[in-house]
Amino acid sequence: MTHRILFVVDGGPRIGGGHLMRCRTLAEALRARGARTDFVVPSGAAAIAASVLGGGWERAGPGREAALVRVAAPGEDLAASAAAFADAIPADALVFDGYALAAADETRAARGRPVLALDDLADRPHACDLLVDSGLGRMLEDYAALVPEGATVLAGPGYAPIREDFARARPAALARREAAGPVSTVLVSLGLTDLGGVSGRVARTLAPLLGPARMVVALGGGAPSLAALEAMAAADARLDLRVDAPDMAALCAEADIAVGAGGGSAWERATLGLPALTLVLADNQRRGAERMAAAGATLPLAIDDPDFETALARSFRRLTGEPALRRGLAARSAALCDGLGAGRVAEALLARL
Repeated sequence: MTHRILFVVDGGPRIGGGHLMRCRTLAEALRARGARTDFVVPSGAAAIAASVLGGGWERAGPGREAALVRVAAPGEDLAASAAAFADAIPADALVFDGYALAAADETRAARGRPVLALDDLADRPHACDLLVDSGLGRMLEDYAALVPEGATVLAGPGYAPIREDFARARPAALARREAAGPVSTVLVSLGLTDLGGVSGRVARTLAPLLGPARMVVALGGGAPSLAALEAMAAADARLDLRVDAPDMAALCAEADIAVGAGGGSAWERATLGLPALTLVLADNQRRGAERMAAAGATLPLAIDDPDFETALARSFRRLTGEPALRRGLAARSAALCDGLGAGRVAEALLARL
């Protein structure tokens, strides 16, 4: 029997595309196990959904039907839109991911169907059968009063939804990290939406410090920094822009160090043991970055620090100049996450059906 799973996902220019990216990853794991997956998103997420869910992913081989993506009308309640879509498909289960989505929305949209909720804040109740929080140090007890009795909580980086190409690239990447050779490639990847033009700020700060190394900047086609970065790249052959890059696992594997955002992409870098400066771009990323730093797995920086550029330059010089530091960050980050979490979550959800 082919199960049909509906993802109800928040996103948009202010929220970003992180929820959609991790749901796409989980959807891919479900599809690999024979399920069909569909999405409903708010009107403000239409452009991001087209970028994240379009293209080759919809044409991913025989038997992998293209996803249906319903965009809620402006002002339409996302839960109500999801409920109508779930009935029309019909869906066998629903997956919810968004900080504005909680128990009341899950109950109204699911109408008795099994629910999986993705969270990383533990700040609101959920009406779910399964809950996933892949944060470092997250405990089952954090959700004891927030999920129904009998719900299963899958906690910790072992359940981080990472695309399978990261796990495939892991052995070769970790062997390369152990060598800790000179830094020749720096990866800057700060999210599809490039909130506040942060990619441009980082590139301008690091360019004078690169020496002969090249800097690969991965960002979305609608990123505010794109025009300025294109001008920089035209004048500096060391700058390599990758717009809507489909091969982030390869870019991470080939890089020697990275400047990346907190959140789910931190676990992609950890899977490949990529030594990184982790930028806290939003309050919800702060706890995770601090815990990774306490585990000796990254060097954190806060974008709202008034001396951000100075701190970034100082940390970058340290990371490029200390091979032992890079080896330590690589080993400790790789020990936290093996990149197989999406499969574990998919199996747990399908077992409920």
